[in-house]
Amino acid sequence: AAVYGMNPLFTLPLYEAGMDADSVLFLRYLIAVPIVALMAKARGQRFKIQSNERLPMLLMGVMMAATSWTLFTSYNYMDAGLASSILFIYPLFVALIMMVFFKEKLKATTVICLLMAILGIGLLYKTSEGAHLSLAGTLFVLASALTYAIYIVGVNQTALKQTPTLTISFYVLALSALLFFVKL
Repeated sequence: AAVYGMNPLFTLPLYEAGMDADSVLFLRYLIAVPIVALMAKARGQRFKIQSNERLPMLLMGVMMAATSWTLFTSYNYMDAGLASSILFIYPLFVALIMMVFFKEKLKATTVICLLMAILGIGLLYKTSEGAHLSLAGTLFVLASALTYAIYIVGVNQTALKQTPTLTISFYVLALSALLFFVKL
């Protein structure tokens, strides 16, 4: 979470230098793929994926690319720190997805957290400088939180639940890099 929250630190200077979200994300994923591959190899994790893991892996690559693209696009419409703060509503989306699609019971603490998150976003509606929260930016970052929640549920509720984390990360990063390469 801490590292993910630092995305603006590296992204905003690249935007100022003239890069767009697609270019930044392509480079981000391209750099991450060999790093994760080395980590996986050092830990002896497998790279081979089973046939029943292929479709979920492809879908998770698309979800991660969508998550990143919507978050990085939100930075064009609102303060990046604010967008990154709103992004952390994703655990609540995970809880809702699990309740609706997997019949998990919604606990009172989850309901309280949902209400607090909605209230918190409401409190962010107007900044201390008087600027209003961007509707477009908010929708992009909420889409990012939702796609990330779908990713998390997808990894834990499909054939990927037994797959080593670094193997998933390697393929998700590689697929995302490929998607942004094609998009560019």
